[in-house]
Amino acid sequence: MTDLATEARAPASGIPFDNSYARLPERFYVRMPPTPVSAPALVRVNRALAAELGLDADALASPAGVEILAGNRVPEGAEPLAQAYAGHQFGGWVPQLGDGRAILLGEVIGRDGVRRDIQLKGSGRTPFSRGGDGRAALGPVLREYIVSEGMHRLGIPTTRALAAVTTGEKVYRETALPGAVLTRVARSHIRVGTFQFLFARKDLDGIRALADHAIARHYPAAATVGRPYLALLEAVIAAQAALVARWLGVGFIHGVMNTDNCSIAGETIDYGPCAFMDRYHPQTVFSSIDHGGRYAFASQPGIAQWNLVQLAQCLLPVIDDDADKALEAAQAAIDGYAARFDTELLAVFRAKLGLFEARDGDLALLQDLFDRMAANQADFTLTFRRLADLLDPPEGDAPAPRDLFVDPTSFDAWERVWRARLADEAATPDAGRAAALRAANPAVIPRNHLVEEAIRAAEDAGDPAPFEALLEALATPFEERPEHARFRLPPRPDQVVRQTFCGT
Repeated sequence: MTDLATEARAPASGIPFDNSYARLPERFYVRMPPTPVSAPALVRVNRALAAELGLDADALASPAGVEILAGNRVPEGAEPLAQAYAGHQFGGWVPQLGDGRAILLGEVIGRDGVRRDIQLKGSGRTPFSRGGDGRAALGPVLREYIVSEGMHRLGIPTTRALAAVTTGEKVYRETALPGAVLTRVARSHIRVGTFQFLFARKDLDGIRALADHAIARHYPAAATVGRPYLALLEAVIAAQAALVARWLGVGFIHGVMNTDNCSIAGETIDYGPCAFMDRYHPQTVFSSIDHGGRYAFASQPGIAQWNLVQLAQCLLPVIDDDADKALEAAQAAIDGYAARFDTELLAVFRAKLGLFEARDGDLALLQDLFDRMAANQADFTLTFRRLADLLDPPEGDAPAPRDLFVDPTSFDAWERVWRARLADEAATPDAGRAAALRAANPAVIPRNHLVEEAIRAAEDAGDPAPFEALLEALATPFEERPEHARFRLPPRPDQVVRQTFCGT
């Protein structure tokens, strides 16, 4: 198994790198520095995350720190590299992808003892750029910063944004846009596509080395059983089932659930044309490149399983020397995904419905609400949030969930069944159940029109205030603070965002 126990010592840069991925075989990556930029300037340092990592936020915000965050200076202890991987993109096989605009500087062990990658995204061309410029525009960098930090505050496993800087250079897409670099933090950047890269090359020694590394880094218990690589597969299945269930719980649509965007650590990764639903419909799609709706809201659980099948295929040769036994074991693990996902989904939505005990009819109760929401164009976030108000009404004439429905009587019919279901449980004070509902249903999410507002202000006017204000509201998503009232509102018709873009 890979040794992750090397002691990390803080170098002069103040970042205590300990780069286990760089100790893997060099065919897994290409060593190279980021490409310097002309005039880096700080947009924001995530001080809370820096503290978790044991880093000095003031040092990161200093001119020398900004040079590191922009890729102009490689800090002592870093071993910059671009990772190799392959993947299925919208179902089509691509044998070589890799970090085409990102450089992994190295890894740090935070105050919590967890090892995390520090990566620069938008840091220039690599051998995997496939003709691209390797750069990122400010808009997509701000989108990932906002949405990833919003997801973290919602309690959903995710990569995070440590910092964003502008480059003083233009990047060219349809038009000239201000360039930027995002410093991304992840438990690792190992993807299903990383295993696929090795599997496509029939590199069984590489698959074992990568699997051993993943086990040591993420799932050490798997090393203690007779079939460690099967245990790795089962652990990734469990992590993905829990992750996607949580996505559905906040109306999140990833937009590009390709296998190269599927983290084996169970984190949300690669925020491109991601979006949050306003009005609920199971077939909602925002991504401009998802023409067939492959990654629609309700399709995400099935796509996650499809991606896991690809991982299972890669691990088959190392799960068991007997090919038939390996296939039987892997198939059983994959077959168990659906039940595991249903369990995770019901746990998420029982909390969102204020149900403390499990009943056989709970899934039907939830599906009935979904059907009525879809038929009545009800806002996803507010429908669930306002359930608490039915049990513990706020002061004044507050809007009710039924007000979100084109036909309010449709909600009324469901509410009667819901209240009967609540009455079937052990007695709980309405105020206590309402508090639980408010703890499970956010008041503020990164709504698309708010994200776009922040991006437009920053890109078009150089105004960071909307970006900062949105981040402040997202820091306490389950609270209804008066100063954040507008962030709780759905978009007006003229504010609705119907399509999101990858930004690569």
